[in-house]
Amino acid sequence: MQTEELIRQADENIMGTYKRFPVVLVKGSGMKVWDSTGKEYLDMVAGIAVCSLGHSHPTVVAAIKEQLDKLTHVSNLYYTEPQIRLAKLLTDNSFADEVFFCNSGAEANEAAIKLARKYAHDHLGGDKYELLTMRNSFHGRTLATIAATGQEKFHKGFEPLTEGFRHVPFNDPAALEEAITDETCGVMLEPIQGEGGVVIPDDNYLREVRMLCDKKGILMILDEVQVGMGRTGTLFAYEQSGIKPDILTLAKALGNGFPVGAMLAADKIASAFTPGAHASTFGGNPLAMAAALATLETILKTGILENCRRMGVYFLKKLEEIKGRHPAITAVRGRGLMVALELGHSGEEIVNRCLKRGLLINCTNGNILRFLPPLITGREDIDRAVEIFDEAMCEK
Repeated sequence: MQTEELIRQADENIMGTYKRFPVVLVKGSGMKVWDSTGKEYLDMVAGIAVCSLGHSHPTVVAAIKEQLDKLTHVSNLYYTEPQIRLAKLLTDNSFADEVFFCNSGAEANEAAIKLARKYAHDHLGGDKYELLTMRNSFHGRTLATIAATGQEKFHKGFEPLTEGFRHVPFNDPAALEEAITDETCGVMLEPIQGEGGVVIPDDNYLREVRMLCDKKGILMILDEVQVGMGRTGTLFAYEQSGIKPDILTLAKALGNGFPVGAMLAADKIASAFTPGAHASTFGGNPLAMAAALATLETILKTGILENCRRMGVYFLKKLEEIKGRHPAITAVRGRGLMVALELGHSGEEIVNRCLKRGLLINCTNGNILRFLPPLITGREDIDRAVEIFDEAMCEK
């Protein structure tokens, strides 16, 4: 089928929940993807921080193929080896003792919300049910996670929102402390706000949140769906603050493109989940576990984290260089390979110009351009991306 016909058919049969670009992607390898016309694109979006090892990484592909020949699905009423092995690898490399597996970031955050409420019910008293979340945050699109999300544009049309959430300013420990009441059971936040525009808090902010939670006897929940799995240069973003959360959520890059999510917790907190308290039919599916296990092992064993740190510094340096040539660029910021440019005007046209030139980037909040490339990115990839972006900014 021709590209135009494929797009027409998609618009006719797929619900319009996405504003899609007029391309049909059919193939990916490493840093690049190709559309149905054969045009090549340098991918600096990576499925929005998903394909951290690049497209069709051979180790991940091989692991899925091997598992496909063995076992594709059984109920969680039975043990499976890939699930056990991944849980062990995650807990060995994090603060956590136990893991709950699901299929997406929203599901992981939903599980975290439920665990926090259940723990509070069992240990803190039934009057503690409220979670404090941050303005400008994003936690998902289920009814509970959009209520947790601190952006009104995601709330519109879905009111009344689920009760039990209040939003406070991000990067403001004093405002957070003032907001804590006798009904508060925990604080839920992203170490860096991704959908909010790559908003990076002060270096001591997470430590102050941790101290507040300890002081008030409430839980600290970190949403690392976007920043986790190496995106900021360490396996988990919280490591850079020297603290440990009580609950942490993962998804996106965990399976390098295979749908998988996880909610991690310390033993004391995890014990609130007993048989029947929560479940997921496809959570911990053997195929997803094989993909995630191969992804995590590759990140830990092949220098991916060091490359992310080095290339992140290089990327910021290159973008700072072109900032001086374009007054419309008001800020450059990032950590690891989570990089953003803030513009003084809408960024959508720049994204379209880059697309025409064979570069995929992302615009969030209307004027913030995000670069979330695979963590295998090299200098040549960054140089090419910056060159194309510079051309797009110069176009009249």
